[in-house]
Amino acid sequence: MSQADRLIIFDTTLRDGEQSPGASMTKDEKVRIGKALEKLRVDVIEAGFPIASQGDFEAVSAVANVVKDSTVCGLARALDKDIDRAGEALKSANSARIHTFIATSPIHMQHKLRMTPEQVIEQAVHAVKRARRYTDNVEFSAEDAGRSEIDFLCRIFEAVIDAGASTLNVPDTVGYAMPHQFGELILRMRERIPNADKAIFSVHCHNDLGLAVANSLSAVSNGARQVECTINGLGERAGNASLEEVVMAARTRPDIFSCQTMLDTTQIVACSKLVSNITGFPVQPNKAIVGANAFAHESGIHQDGVLKSRETYEIMRAEDVGWSQNRMVLGKHSGRNAFRTRLESLGISFESEEELNAAFSRFKELADKKHEIFDEDLQALVTDTKTESFNERVKLIALKVCSETGEIPHAELTLSVDSDEEPGAASGSGPVDAAFKAIESIVNSGTELQLYSVNNITSGTDAQGEVTVRLEKGGRIANGQGADTDIVIASAKAYINAVNKILEPVEKAHPQTGDV
Repeated sequence: MSQADRLIIFDTTLRDGEQSPGASMTKDEKVRIGKALEKLRVDVIEAGFPIASQGDFEAVSAVANVVKDSTVCGLARALDKDIDRAGEALKSANSARIHTFIATSPIHMQHKLRMTPEQVIEQAVHAVKRARRYTDNVEFSAEDAGRSEIDFLCRIFEAVIDAGASTLNVPDTVGYAMPHQFGELILRMRERIPNADKAIFSVHCHNDLGLAVANSLSAVSNGARQVECTINGLGERAGNASLEEVVMAARTRPDIFSCQTMLDTTQIVACSKLVSNITGFPVQPNKAIVGANAFAHESGIHQDGVLKSRETYEIMRAEDVGWSQNRMVLGKHSGRNAFRTRLESLGISFESEEELNAAFSRFKELADKKHEIFDEDLQALVTDTKTESFNERVKLIALKVCSETGEIPHAELTLSVDSDEEPGAASGSGPVDAAFKAIESIVNSGTELQLYSVNNITSGTDAQGEVTVRLEKGGRIANGQGADTDIVIASAKAYINAVNKILEPVEKAHPQTGDV
C-alpha cells in the first residue's frame, strides 16, 4: 500500500486518554493496553509523556521494551530536557518516534508562552533538530492550530519540515473546529507549503462539540494521512476522536475515503473492553461500534428486515469488530496450564509465578460462584489481582451487611490497614452506603464521593458486577474499580481501591502545561 493509500492510526489512549480525571494507569496497565494495541495493529502508540514523572518515564520505557510491531512514541514539549528524557525512555524501542509540540495560536503565544512568533519558529526548529539526535521519526505538533493563523502555520510547518520533521500534526486542541472548516485548513496548507510533499499531515481532534470524528474524517478527505485517536474516545474533557469510529468509517465507506488502515478490526471490541476495565470508564450502551446496543435491534420492523437480509439495517458485521461469543470452557476443575494458556491468548502474561498463582486462586473462587466464565470475567479478574498488588495499604478482609425491609441497613467489616486488622461498623441509607461509611469509620480518608457506577461484566443472574467509584480530595481525583458476583462486595472493593490511590504520594503533575 502506497503512502497516499494508507491511513496511519496514531493511538494516544496511554497519553491523552490518561488525562481523563481518574483515568491514570499504572506501568503494568499501560503495558497490557500497549500489547492489545499492538495486536490491533495500531501503527503508532503514544505511550506517555516521559518528563511528567518518573512513573511516566518508566511506563514509556516498559511499553517500548515489549511492543515490537508498532512504533512507540513519547511526547515532549519543545524543550531540551523534555526531548532528552523522551529519547532516553524510547532507547529500547524497536521503532521509536518523538512527538514534540509548541503553541502557535496568538492567544497561546502571547499569554502562555510569552514569546514572539519568530521565537516560536526558532524554538520549534531547534526542538525537531534535537529530537533527530535520537530518531529520524519526528512528529511536530502546532498546539491550538485550530485557532492559529494559517499564514503562521504554513511558515512554521515549512521550517520544521526542513529541520527534519516527517509528520506534521494539526490539533484542534479545544474542539472548536467545524468539519468543512477543518478539512479546508488541511487542504490549503498542503497546497501552500512548498515542501508539504515531504511530510505526512496528521490531525488530533478533541470532542468538545461532539465533532472530533467528523473533523478527523473531513481532514482525511482533504489529504491528512494520520489520525490521532483513542480507544472509546477516551481523553481530556469530552475526549478525543474515537479510534473505532474513525477506522470503521473509513472501512465501511471506501467510496468516500481513498485510503485504508492496516488494523485488525476484529480486535476492536477486546481493546475497548480492556481500556474500560482498566480505567473504570464504562462504555455507554449506544456508543457506536463498541456499545452493547451497537448491533442490537428492538424495533419489530428492524428485526424483520435483519432476519430477511442483514444489510437492511446493518452496515457492517458485528464479527468484523470483534463481537463474537468467545466463551471460556474452563471451570473449577481446570488446571493452571490451561488457565495460563487462555490468558496468553488474550495478551495477558505475568511477571512472576506468584502473580499467576494469585490470579489462578481468584479464578478458582470465581468458578465456584459462576457456571460459565467469559473472557470479560478473566480481564476483570486479572485487573483486580494486579490492582491489589499495587495498592496494599488498605485491604478488605471481611464484610457483613444486613438489609431488611423496614430496617436500617447495617454493615460490619474488617480491614487490613498497613498490615494491622481493624474492625468497623456503620449504618446507612442502603447496604452500599452502610459499607462505605463503615470503611470511612476506619480510614477517615476525608474524600468526597463524586461517582458510583455499576455495570454487569457479562450476562446472566450470576454475572459479575463491575463497580466504579470516583473520590475527590483537595482537587485530586481517583477512580477505583472492583468486581464480584456480590455487588456490595464489589462496591467495597472499588471504594477501597480508590482510597488506596488517594493515599499514594502525589508524584505526577498534570501531564502538560497545554494539551495537544
